[in-house]
Amino acid sequence: MTALRPEEGAPTRIAEAILLVVALALGMGGMWMVGHSLEGGLPEGFWTYTIVLAALAFTAHIVLRLRAPYADQVILPAVVLLNSVSMATVLRQDIVPYPSLQGANAPRHIMWSAIGIVLACIVIVVIRDHRSLRRLTYTAMVVGIVLVILPLIPGLGREINGAKIWIYIGPFSLQPAEFAKIAFAVFFAGYLVANRDTLALAGKKFLGLQLPRLRDLGPILIVWAVSLAVLIGEKDLGTSLLFFGLFVGMLYLATDRVGWIAIGLVMFAAGAVVAWSIFSHVQLRVNIWLDALNPDLINGPSFQLVQGLFAMAYGGMFGAGWGEGYPQYVPFAFSDFIYAAIGEELGLTGLLAILLVYLVIIQRGLRHAIGVRDGFGKLLAGGLAFVMALQLFVVVGGITRVIPLTGLTLPFMAQGGSSLLANWIVIALMLRISDAARRPSALPTRGALADPVPAVVGGGAIEVGGGTPVQAETEAGAGRSGTPDDATQIVRGVDR
Repeated sequence: MTALRPEEGAPTRIAEAILLVVALALGMGGMWMVGHSLEGGLPEGFWTYTIVLAALAFTAHIVLRLRAPYADQVILPAVVLLNSVSMATVLRQDIVPYPSLQGANAPRHIMWSAIGIVLACIVIVVIRDHRSLRRLTYTAMVVGIVLVILPLIPGLGREINGAKIWIYIGPFSLQPAEFAKIAFAVFFAGYLVANRDTLALAGKKFLGLQLPRLRDLGPILIVWAVSLAVLIGEKDLGTSLLFFGLFVGMLYLATDRVGWIAIGLVMFAAGAVVAWSIFSHVQLRVNIWLDALNPDLINGPSFQLVQGLFAMAYGGMFGAGWGEGYPQYVPFAFSDFIYAAIGEELGLTGLLAILLVYLVIIQRGLRHAIGVRDGFGKLLAGGLAFVMALQLFVVVGGITRVIPLTGLTLPFMAQGGSSLLANWIVIALMLRISDAARRPSALPTRGALADPVPAVVGGGAIEVGGGTPVQAETEAGAGRSGTPDDATQIVRGVDR
């Protein structure tokens, strides 16, 4: 990957601004077509939603160019596109002929989207160097565990639809586990970058797999096990799966041991069998997945899934058109099943376009994980991109009946405050890391922080060329490298 030169800054800013205009235009076009189809004109609140989204998007663009001028120019417009298209979908559902739903969701969706974008801007301004988060490794561990436990506190947590995963603060509700995934990503990245040599090399071999010593893996294993046990007790199996995937994925990124994927799959299969044999709600979800059209289930537990499948089937290849579907017949079509609502009105073509936008975001995140010059940034960016990819697979797979439903929401699209806030923070961290990855090594990073631990993996996952490993990474981190080659990062098989 070629580093962005200072003279390329202006074209980059212009390109991002153009992409933002296109993203906002697509969202505005969707809202206009919804109003034209259902009301014969602009829908109520059209200009308010449009102006708010545009103002926030360009504010984020300005903050990004001022505080992180070398940040990726594609990620922000891609996320704004998802957010604006979801705005059109949620607004369309507020116009359905159900008085109890009219005007209920679109105002909340724009409010949480606005708070999420503002929060992302604050993260970009406050965190001037992503490596500063490494100092908070064990603080992030404690914060993550506390967030997971919060719904169990009497008077604070509340059970909704069989899962006790929400807390209520006044009139607002939050799902703390959404933020816990960020805290655990920071903890895993900080711990693994400091211990990956011993995790990759020390320990005994079993069936050809290099197993780490228990004392090396113990802290991270305890945190993972405690968080999963609490989440299972709260009946939040979707987030449990997400944390498990984050744990295994970041362990593989740190050690480059394919065996961890095999061990993770075996552990997942064993855990799934145990959960199915113990928990009745897991058995019910598996039955819904295997036999959704069962007459005993279709008017009860499997009703939502079947209605979503019918909605996507009605959409066909190109969809019924904005405002021409029947999302009111799909329970929670504005949140859990928004993907089915989009499929009904935009068809398979629209769904594939949405997936491509997500894949662009994930690909850019992984690309910057390769390009950034420090081990902590590599693991953090890779972990955040991977957990977004896993959540996308789990949500879309559940709605399309590839896997059982889990209750997770589609990032940036589903109407939900916790999901929007947490995922906008994830995007802010990705953008901050992309700024470090694309910044020419001869230019110092504002507020740069030297990494005291060399980013070297004995197994060869990450090697630093040009001088000694410690010198290369430290000089690259502090911006003192004489030439870009002094900080060249090589990930096995990929030369930046």
